[in-house]
Amino acid sequence: MICLDANYLIGGVSEKRPESAHLLAWAAAGETFCTAAPAWYEFLCGPVEQDQINTMLAILNGRIISFDDGLAQQSARLFNAIQRPRRLRVDVMIAATAIGRKARLATLNHHDFKPLVPLGLELANPI
Repeated sequence: MICLDANYLIGGVSEKRPESAHLLAWAAAGETFCTAAPAWYEFLCGPVEQDQINTMLAILNGRIISFDDGLAQQSARLFNAIQRPRRLRVDVMIAATAIGRKARLATLNHHDFKPLVPLGLELANPI
């Protein structure tokens, strides 16, 4: 499974963006997709058209992972482990979701997520 960061949700609905091609290649290889509720929120903040939302809902097939107490606790552990950089608060929530689902994270922000790799995050590489 591949967990999509907001930038992959946004780029995935544009034929002109490489993220769209990555999603197609992963799907052809049999991958399934999910996203964290905070990433879904970022996507919905747009600008985004209803047909793009519908397309992404179909790709995710209902796998928008709610942010619950367990993910809050895991996120706090990760956040504290990487020295509490405030700018990464939401990214840590997304990473905790990917780790909890044993999913690789597809993101364009490898730099921001790199400190979380030693803590169990696996980043997805385009095919």
